[in-house]
Amino acid sequence: MLKSMTGFGRAEKMIGQKTFLIDIKSLNGKQFDLSLRLPAVIKPFEFDIRKVLAEGLGRGSVDCTISLKDTGDAKPVVINTDLAKAYYHSLSEMSEELGIDTSNILNALIKLPEVITPSSETLTDDDWEQLKVLIGEAISDLNKHREDEGKILKEELQKRIGNIVGLQKEIEPLDVQRQEMMRDGLEKLLEEKVGKDNYDVNRLEQELIYYIEKMDITEEMVRLDNHCNYFIEVLNEKGNSKGKKLSFILQEVGREINTTGSKAYDAAIQKIVVMMKDELEKAKEQVLNVL
Repeated sequence: MLKSMTGFGRAEKMIGQKTFLIDIKSLNGKQFDLSLRLPAVIKPFEFDIRKVLAEGLGRGSVDCTISLKDTGDAKPVVINTDLAKAYYHSLSEMSEELGIDTSNILNALIKLPEVITPSSETLTDDDWEQLKVLIGEAISDLNKHREDEGKILKEELQKRIGNIVGLQKEIEPLDVQRQEMMRDGLEKLLEEKVGKDNYDVNRLEQELIYYIEKMDITEEMVRLDNHCNYFIEVLNEKGNSKGKKLSFILQEVGREINTTGSKAYDAAIQKIVVMMKDELEKAKEQVLNVL
């Protein structure tokens, strides 16, 4: 099955007294590149979360946000009331001595050191196992999107390779005509320059064989056909991660197309080669999105 690297996944669940919302977005990328945002309560599990995401998504530029929704029971911060009271008495006494209004003393209190500190609360082992399952659900949701995108990509790639094969078949009759034109052209040139009876026919045949072999594109056409067949074969193989392999095959397809163009010396064949290159570039753009 072909998978795109593009997708979006979401999962939400209450674990203990906390409701977690997981959003994962994936775009194409050569390697696994993760941007991860977590609430403080699950920071101790960051490396485990990264591992789960890497194993579940394989490759791509991934953006994952895990949010902790307010349920009314959450304690994102801890207020040190004893310390706040001690600060309050000191500040009140100072305000009275200086004749300062104490109506805004609370604003000053909450800014003092260690009056408000982040909660040191963390997940239990059982909560973590549930969260790991929830992350897996978000990954599955994203991979479902990837599969749907992959079906579209597969159809597009099959179309592009099919177009290249179709254009290749148009070259075959032109290649035969090209060789005949080459022979006729050399014979005509010799007749004009040295006369019909003044050149060695055997030598002409040797020269024709030399030039025809030098300009022959049969091997390129055979290899191009093999590469295109192999591309379709890999496209239909089981397994998820095949984007790099398909990209390598397209490089070989491009090599054969370029060599055909450089050896052709024929305007009609060159025109078809340009059209094949156009189809190849479109295929390469699509392969960049394949997992």
